[in-house]
Amino acid sequence: MSDSCHEAALTAASVLRKYAAEVDDQARFPVESFAALREAGLLGLVVPTGYGGAGAGLDVYVDVAQVLAGGCLSTALAWAMHCQQTDAIARFGGPELRERVLPRVARGELYIASVTTERGKGGHLLSADAPLDARGGRLRIERDAPVVTGASVAEGFLITMKEGAGLPANAVSLVYADRDALSVAETGEWDTLGMRGTQSLGVRLSGEVPADQVVGGPGGFRDVAVESMIPMAHLGWSACWLGAARAALGELVTGLRGPGRRGPDTASELVRERLARIRVDLELTSGYLHRVEQEVSAARAAGRSLGETVVQIHLNTLKVAASELTFRAADRMMQFAGLAAGYSKTSPLPVERTFRDLRAASLNYANDRLLTATGSLMLLDRSVVLG
Repeated sequence: MSDSCHEAALTAASVLRKYAAEVDDQARFPVESFAALREAGLLGLVVPTGYGGAGAGLDVYVDVAQVLAGGCLSTALAWAMHCQQTDAIARFGGPELRERVLPRVARGELYIASVTTERGKGGHLLSADAPLDARGGRLRIERDAPVVTGASVAEGFLITMKEGAGLPANAVSLVYADRDALSVAETGEWDTLGMRGTQSLGVRLSGEVPADQVVGGPGGFRDVAVESMIPMAHLGWSACWLGAARAALGELVTGLRGPGRRGPDTASELVRERLARIRVDLELTSGYLHRVEQEVSAARAAGRSLGETVVQIHLNTLKVAASELTFRAADRMMQFAGLAAGYSKTSPLPVERTFRDLRAASLNYANDRLLTATGSLMLLDRSVVLG
């Protein structure tokens, strides 16, 4: 199964690569690339086989994310976040919701966007301001989110809401809604330095859904986040960043070795040393990514909670390290390639776009916030259990 998923990802990545520069230039969602993902069955990668999906484990998820990001990082990140939403429904959704949603995902009919940002609280994941209004077995949603990846095309949304008007901000519920059940008004614009193809517009959502579309139970979002959404995000994002940097380095080295090559003298020890430092950053990222994936997979297989202090430290560390090391590698590639081959948007090498995209990695759920959380967790791990 892993081989077939890898081959499907390679086929889809050729389409992603074809449109990557265009969606970046136009800051539009990569609809052609997502069509390829739908056709390849990759929207249902982590959907259990009982619902028609591939039932892939985290090792396959991480592999496919790297392959897709080698074609287009924006597409790969939007896909990884969709898989994050799908995993949450598969693990914490009620039986009726799973039956309604997961087969559609497996058939490629349903791309699910994440709605966790909120004006006033920013991207703080475990709190919410807008309250649900429960009446007669229905839930009323009124939600304003400043950043939603793929908001313009998503067929479904997973939305964080405060469980009720009189409750504290940390009483958070996660609610699924089909696009057809909502009024979706796009707000603002998406004109950024990098990650332009994610088209992460703001939206105002208004509508009603059945009460059984709460994922994880009323006020139960924290468990969903700890056991599903956070590990899927940190593993998926890190794999995407690594895949993009790896592909850029591959093209850079190919250009140095190919016929009629132009650029630095590869016989130079300084040139080789600079290449080696780029490789070291990517090797470190890859090694820690696979170590943490194995740790999370083993915990899931054994039925252990991912809320353990050491696991949370390792997941946070992975996100911070991957975001910093892959961007440092892109920066070094830029320096190595120079103005014409690296810094120029018209270069056949993807170094310039990869550099801009990876600059966003440390901002995507800010590293400062994660480091503060990790520092607090460290005080509970006196034995310093390393990954």
